[in-house]
Amino acid sequence: MARLERFFPKSHGKPRVDDSRVLSGIVFINRNGLRWRDAPEAHGPHKTLYTRWKR
Repeated sequence: MARLERFFPKSHGKPRVDDSRVLSGIVFINRNGLRWRDAPEAHGPHKTLYTRWKR
């Protein structure tokens, strides 16, 4: 995670969802071929997962 940290955007006001959780969620969705809405809550909100994936 330390090597990837420079690629994550900085926080501006609102606290961010943990980047390692989000990255894990994106990998989980892509490996299992699920829709973003089917992501487990342990990885954070599905909208956050999709937004960070698009970036």
